[in-house]
Amino acid sequence: MKTYLVGGAVRDELLGLPVRERDWVIVGGKPEELSAAGFKQVGKDFPVFLHPQTSEEHALARKERKTGPGYRGFVTEFSPDVTLEEDLERRDLTINAIAKDSDTGALIDPFNGQRDIEARILRHVSPAFVEDPVRVLRVARFAARFAPLGFTVAPETIALMREIAARGELDALVPERVWQETQRALEMPAPWVFFEVLREGNALPIVFPEVAALFGVPQPEKWHPEIDSGVHTMMVIEQAARLTQDPIVRFAALVHDLGKGTTPPDEWPRHVAHEHRSAALIESMCARLKIPNTYRDVAVQVGRHHLLAHKAKELRASTVLELLEHLDAFRRPERFEQYVLACEADARGRKGLEDRDYSQSTYLRRAREAAASVRLSDEERAGLNGEQIAERLRRARIAKLSEVAKE
Repeated sequence: MKTYLVGGAVRDELLGLPVRERDWVIVGGKPEELSAAGFKQVGKDFPVFLHPQTSEEHALARKERKTGPGYRGFVTEFSPDVTLEEDLERRDLTINAIAKDSDTGALIDPFNGQRDIEARILRHVSPAFVEDPVRVLRVARFAARFAPLGFTVAPETIALMREIAARGELDALVPERVWQETQRALEMPAPWVFFEVLREGNALPIVFPEVAALFGVPQPEKWHPEIDSGVHTMMVIEQAARLTQDPIVRFAALVHDLGKGTTPPDEWPRHVAHEHRSAALIESMCARLKIPNTYRDVAVQVGRHHLLAHKAKELRASTVLELLEHLDAFRRPERFEQYVLACEADARGRKGLEDRDYSQSTYLRRAREAAASVRLSDEERAGLNGEQIAERLRRARIAKLSEVAKE
């Protein structure tokens, strides 16, 4: 048996990045040999073993054979006869197909991953790339991760992504896998790049048709110097990434304007009531892709109410209170904060306005704090039923918000 460090650990070490996980491949080994050596097998159909001391994953060298469409259309073949090169060849990108000999430290790089690391290129390992539609999402995710380091996707890899899209392979992707890759991409340093690469590979209209529909749709230049709704959306995600690492906020940034994609062209560049259409489209997207409610709930609120945030300082105190109540801001301050951050990203995601002051954030936070501080004494509650107490509290909060507006 021969053991090699593989994949992300080798890649990140070459890039000078922290190595968080280490995965190993064993060539020439059998399951019973590993079990005898104290390794613990995890999974029946997929012989991966945990090292008895480090608990790091060790997998037997394997190759894959395409048997049908989609994510699950593969048979994995394990054998002591599978070579290291065959194991590396099944991987998606050359930068992930480098191995390191555990004994000598020598690098085994049959697909020139080191060259692509130096050139900052994300390139497919082999033509077999087209056999797995998930790789389209993975390439886009790696682009979102490594874009700040100067990485771009090779034109020939983009061409294969387009081939996969044209063949209808992306239709076979299970929703859970689409969301898994998207959620991970939203946590990357440049999450907007994920969607830009999907668009370049002709995958965006298939995977996220609601987002793809935004490109080419104009907005009033007075408010949106960038004009294009799709360009604006990418800029908003970028600003959200500047403001927070929270993927929930970044998702809300992605979908906040979906309604603009359904505005009739004869109404362009105005988008009357687009916020209500956005909320409905967010609901349907989240249902289709089985997106968690924690993401959906914030995104729907941002889609429906982001214009109110922009006008917050012009609103009547009663309207501000209604907004806070719609957001459940008193019971869910963390969700309120996510809403505020997404709205600030929207305001800054405009050409030439990226560093604008957004005093509405400060105002809304102060308003929530002030309204939440209002309490009714026992004397004020005396003799009142539940509805009357709620109405008195509401009037007291409006009065407090009126004071805040004058500050």
